[in-house]
Amino acid sequence: MSIVIPIASGAPQEAAAGAADANDVLRMMRPGPLQLSALPPLSLYVHLPWCLRKCPYCDFNSHEWRAGSTEDLPEGRYIDALVADLDAALPLVWGRTVHTIFIGGGTPSLFSPQAIDRLIGDLRARLRLAPDCEISMEANPGTFERDRFRAYRAAGVTRLSVGVQSFDDEHLKALGRVHDRAQAIAAVEEAAAAFDTFNIDLMYALPGQTLAGLDADLDQALALAPPHLSVYHLTIEPNTYFAKFPPQIPEDDAAYDMLDRITERTAASGLQRYEISAYARPGHACAHNLNYWQFGDYLGIGAGAHSKLSFAHRVVRQVRFREPRRYMDNAIAGVAVAQSDEVGIAALPFEYMLNALRLKDGFLLADFGERTGLSITSIQRGLEEAERKGLISRDLARVWPTTRGFDFLSDLQSIFLPD
Repeated sequence: MSIVIPIASGAPQEAAAGAADANDVLRMMRPGPLQLSALPPLSLYVHLPWCLRKCPYCDFNSHEWRAGSTEDLPEGRYIDALVADLDAALPLVWGRTVHTIFIGGGTPSLFSPQAIDRLIGDLRARLRLAPDCEISMEANPGTFERDRFRAYRAAGVTRLSVGVQSFDDEHLKALGRVHDRAQAIAAVEEAAAAFDTFNIDLMYALPGQTLAGLDADLDQALALAPPHLSVYHLTIEPNTYFAKFPPQIPEDDAAYDMLDRITERTAASGLQRYEISAYARPGHACAHNLNYWQFGDYLGIGAGAHSKLSFAHRVVRQVRFREPRRYMDNAIAGVAVAQSDEVGIAALPFEYMLNALRLKDGFLLADFGERTGLSITSIQRGLEEAERKGLISRDLARVWPTTRGFDFLSDLQSIFLPD
């Protein structure tokens, strides 16, 4: 079933927006096909869509804000829109505690510390935050200034994720990054000084990268002693510059060798692999991402942001308007949601497995029933096939991917696609 919010031409009307909000709440609360025994933990995602330059591999909803633009970044108006978006969404999450917040992009560190301080203050004024609420924010070394990260910490950010991607200047140039090796190191050192926990983002299987080149990146990253390291395989996504002009990237066998080296070296440095692309010291796993992988709920606000929200009888996904200025206009008028879709019963097992099987420890069978409202019989045939192929192991309480299942994760997840 798909519920599409009408997109008005021109400026939306306040009265129509209010009526749509009331109708949304009534739709979500009506009887339906599922019977969820409890609602999962709730997170908040905030999308800040601008960046200095669109990277050739990036398929996220990000938009260039060119240096030397005659206009200032519309921080104030965009935060006004975020607050209006949240206000309109509050009836759907009323009374629920928010356990994590993630400020992503784009490049959120384009926004000034003063703007981030205002944003977090506005969120705190409207939401019930858990006492230990993790507030993560993405940062680009290209926006680094001394003491800027400390100012984000003072504003309330508790965890910084620094998008380094590589410490090799040639690879950074090939990836279209706006920073160099020296800026990356300085940014990570500042993050380490300002935050109790932080993350370094790296990529591998880069154009022209060798195993020795990967080792050099890992040498530098591990020398900075990050409590969390995310390492992503460069993939060529549709509708990107790299899709139109594909670079020469390492063959699959070479990429597998690189992944083996990453896993080996991170483990030797005390970083435990807990998710397909994430390695952390004890106590430093990203709580926000864990909530995604455990099929928790998240409310997404901002241009193009996605939400997944559970109710007693249904699970719903929403998408906000993508283009930033259109989003701002609509959000301030009270109609930020472009589309709202109820997840069909047949699709729920795959949606759950798409997330939960990314985790090294897998999932509890009881959690599957609680998060989807479905019986274990709905995935029994898939579990048997996956076990027969050596992609999972299981006992009476838990299912987890084997080493082979991690290596062929897409094949494992596809077993649970609806017929």
